[in-house]
Amino acid sequence: MSIKEHFDEALQVLTEFNNNPENFKKIEIAGNMIVDSIKTGGKVFSCGNGGSMSDAMHFAEELSGSYREKRKPIPAIAISDPAHITCTANDFGLEYIFSRYIEAIASSNDVLLAISTSGNSKNIIEAVKSAKLKHMKVIALTGKDGGILKDLADVEIRTPMSKYSDRIQEIHIKIIHSLIDFIEQKIIY
Repeated sequence: MSIKEHFDEALQVLTEFNNNPENFKKIEIAGNMIVDSIKTGGKVFSCGNGGSMSDAMHFAEELSGSYREKRKPIPAIAISDPAHITCTANDFGLEYIFSRYIEAIASSNDVLLAISTSGNSKNIIEAVKSAKLKHMKVIALTGKDGGILKDLADVEIRTPMSKYSDRIQEIHIKIIHSLIDFIEQKIIY
């Protein structure tokens, strides 16, 4: 694949996402879930594997730090502590690295942003199950056919079909940035 073909393919996936107005409604619903949580003293957790963990961390740091505007920090935590992850993986298994964190720290008025390009990551599914047991709202960013997550989340935002995870992640970061901007506009400190 040539360099230009990478950009052509990315544009094709973005155009397909952009041409479905339901996607923007879902982003707004997800944004309002987070805003409602924050306004009632809740916080937002995020998790993912590999590049999706980087996206989860980016989401949390933009909220707790700053994005485009100087403002008070918004309570957001990416489940990315390597000591917790390696301890939990060693003692319980990789599938519980995120769910144990949710069980330990999350509350019913919190929100989970679960990111999985396949929608089938076992540790993400376990995190969502733990969040649901705590009566948390769950937002899932997925790709491909949405996998198992599509039926577990309160709102699922899916990237159009692509056989490569990088194309899915490119749309996920656009969704994340638009969510952050939406949250900043709605939360006035």
